[in-house]
Amino acid sequence: MDSGQHPYSALTPDVALNALESVGLHCDGSLLALNSYENRVYQVGIVDARPVVAKFYRPGRWSDAAILEEHAFAIELQDREIPVVAPLAFAGGRTLHSAESFRFAVFPRRGGRAPELDRPDTLQWMGRFLGRIHAIGALKPFSERPTLDIASFGEDSMAYLLANRFLPDDLLAAWQSVAGQALDGVRRCYERAAPVASLRLHGDCHAGNVLWTDDGPHFVDFDDCRMGPAVQDLWMLLSGERAEMTRQLGDVLAGYEDFCEFDTRELHLVEALRTLRLLHYSAWLARRRDDPAFPAAFPWFNTQRYWQDRILELREQVALMDEPPLSA
Repeated sequence: MDSGQHPYSALTPDVALNALESVGLHCDGSLLALNSYENRVYQVGIVDARPVVAKFYRPGRWSDAAILEEHAFAIELQDREIPVVAPLAFAGGRTLHSAESFRFAVFPRRGGRAPELDRPDTLQWMGRFLGRIHAIGALKPFSERPTLDIASFGEDSMAYLLANRFLPDDLLAAWQSVAGQALDGVRRCYERAAPVASLRLHGDCHAGNVLWTDDGPHFVDFDDCRMGPAVQDLWMLLSGERAEMTRQLGDVLAGYEDFCEFDTRELHLVEALRTLRLLHYSAWLARRRDDPAFPAAFPWFNTQRYWQDRILELREQVALMDEPPLSA
């Protein structure tokens, strides 16, 4: 492969289909790329069987041990009859496989629609299952997965963007100043919430990672599972003005606390975690700039308007972090 090409350029349809054949699946030749940027994910047709979903992990992102710990967590939840989509095991009980230079896993295909998060009963249902996930997640820690913290999501993200000179010269001082103020605000939020327990989380529990059926939600894509505060899996279900988020939070916790106690001190972290996610997202886009899929999907990244909007966004977060937390 040309050294100037991205590693995923070697993931041709033939490579993907041959990978699934190597674990004993008989493909019918159909291959549908699904909406995923961090990894490459395909729906693959199987002869005389339901299609499966194959995830080819981004080279160099996770160690084998970290991926296997992700798989083990999902399987542990599935074994407790919690509706998650866990990887399929093949010969020898293996869930992680390799083909060419890629590591991959195979998952059952599950249909569903986006959850209607404006419905109180939906939020309560989501809360119940998140409470069950966290009750299991609290039983033991991850040993190979990372922790969501200020250093990795905030400080490292800011340092990367500055070191690689992504900011336009005329906006550099303004962004650097407000990003520094935002991180100071995050630290104050953590101080107000302390001490905060850390447990195994889904880690990226937004509506796109939940599929809804008449039987309720099931959770997919544990690729970002990590240690962190419980509220990380709750705050992305909240949106709108403060009064609306307060109502939504009440609905989520009404279901959540049927299975797991929630420490209300963690509500100090809602806007702090949102701020960390914003900084991390900008750095994530920057780190993936060499992947041809990213300029096509995110053409607005690194434009003058993009950084102007980020400055305004962070200024809003600085103000929000100084407000009282949401009421449970």
